[in-house]
Amino acid sequence: MAQKGVQLDQETFSCSICLDLLKDPVTTTCGHSYCMNCINTLWDKEEEKKKIWSCPQCRKTFTPRPVLVKNIMLAALVEQLKKTGLQAAPADHCYAGPEDVACDFCTGRKLKAIKSCLVCLASYCEKHLQPHYESQTFRKHTLVKTSVKLQENICSRHDEVMKIFCRTDQQSICYLCTMDEHKGHETVPAAAERTEKQKELEVRRLNIQERIQEREKDVKLLQQEVEAINGSADKAVEDSEKMFTELIRLIQKRSSDVKQQVRSQQETEVSRVKELQEKLEQEIAELKRKDGELEQLSHTEDHNQFLHNYPSLSALSESTHSSSINIRPLSYFEDVTAAVSETRDKLQDILREEWTNISLTVTEEDVLLSPAEPKTRAGFLKYSRQITLDPNTAFRYLLLSEGNRKARFLKQQQSYSDHPDRFTFWSQVLSRESLTGRCYWEVEWRGKAVFIAVTYKNISREGESTECAIGANNKSWGLRCDNNSYIFLHNKVQTELSGPRSSRVAVYLDHRAGILSFYSVSETMTLLHRVQTTFTQPLYAGLLFFEGVSAEFIKLK
Repeated sequence: MAQKGVQLDQETFSCSICLDLLKDPVTTTCGHSYCMNCINTLWDKEEEKKKIWSCPQCRKTFTPRPVLVKNIMLAALVEQLKKTGLQAAPADHCYAGPEDVACDFCTGRKLKAIKSCLVCLASYCEKHLQPHYESQTFRKHTLVKTSVKLQENICSRHDEVMKIFCRTDQQSICYLCTMDEHKGHETVPAAAERTEKQKELEVRRLNIQERIQEREKDVKLLQQEVEAINGSADKAVEDSEKMFTELIRLIQKRSSDVKQQVRSQQETEVSRVKELQEKLEQEIAELKRKDGELEQLSHTEDHNQFLHNYPSLSALSESTHSSSINIRPLSYFEDVTAAVSETRDKLQDILREEWTNISLTVTEEDVLLSPAEPKTRAGFLKYSRQITLDPNTAFRYLLLSEGNRKARFLKQQQSYSDHPDRFTFWSQVLSRESLTGRCYWEVEWRGKAVFIAVTYKNISREGESTECAIGANNKSWGLRCDNNSYIFLHNKVQTELSGPRSSRVAVYLDHRAGILSFYSVSETMTLLHRVQTTFTQPLYAGLLFFEGVSAEFIKLK
């Protein structure tokens, strides 16, 4: 009966320490074989530490240290197999690289560890890890993912495993630490602290996941907002292009109509003048002919012939045209030019005023929240605006100076020309600049009292109606400053305010956010009043004076 050949491979005759083919094989009493040099080197290390010698595979201990001799039969078998040939060694040996955790039990070239033991504080390759799976001695050991930080679990002071957590000092310690340095501290097993912290971790993770979900929702909303903005902008551009095209077409049509009417009228007038010119030229020719006949008659020597022909030649037909032609100055179509010019000016005014509203509408789209109001004067100065006063709005008893930054109420009337923007009753003046976005300015005042305000441009100007007075209508917001008090006024509603008296008042405007704030300025800034509303038009800085009062918009650096 034929015998089956025994198939052997290199791993069968490899040392479990160096993982190479056995050299000078020796066998321990537990039956495991190693290279003589490998096992002796390992036991030399154990002898230095605990004077306990054990089998690297089954962990059986020996006392005293066994005296190992070469296993002659095994050595001969290895040599014989070398000659007859062995199966190729498995190619799955994975050696540890510079960034890998190496097996602590491999000698020579070390294999990459696949697990670390928190009890042994060592890392093992697949082969050296087997005793942890096979032997009851290691069943309670905790295997974890390989780590290069195992030594951090050893107390540097007592060289013991740190299995305790000190809550007082919030650090891991060993049991000996509880007897000296951490004596009397609140301590718990590290596993118990881990369990509690794990619960906290899960709660935090839950909170983080909820925030992630909220932020993802916010991101989706912002994405939808971007799509809505893009869609709305595209439609606005398309619609406005159509309307401007229609407007241009209408202007071109009106231009063509005016041109056609002028040319038609030109043709009519030129035709009329030429017709009259031709008739006059015919009359001139007739008169010249008649003059020639009369001249010829005057030379007739026969008296009877002269007298006979004279009646018929001397009679003149009456002219059908006026004896005088009225020639107009060279301004036949200047009225047309003036009318077109007037239309152009009106259109420019409309476009200029409406463009401000259009620009404001475009720039004030509130996609995100406006930045917070500054906390310091230096922060406010980033938004400072240079304010000048508009002479066309000034009450006739206000004198402007300092480059139109300062105004003073005088008893004598100033020589201002008539203008539809001028206040005719209330001693007020507005800024030349329109205010949108975020703006900051300061006003220095002297005298009895002054109103420092902002207003829409369409506030009424003529007459003593409260519709013209700053703070007495829904188009203006004003702060009345005197030496004893502050009063805020809007739409006839007064609000008495408290705050340090100062001759300088600051105004902060965030048009988009609808914030208007007044501050008393001295060594520090003190908030006097803040308005939260919605501004629908550009604003203009304004001042209302009492007799003898002056106020100046300060140049800010």
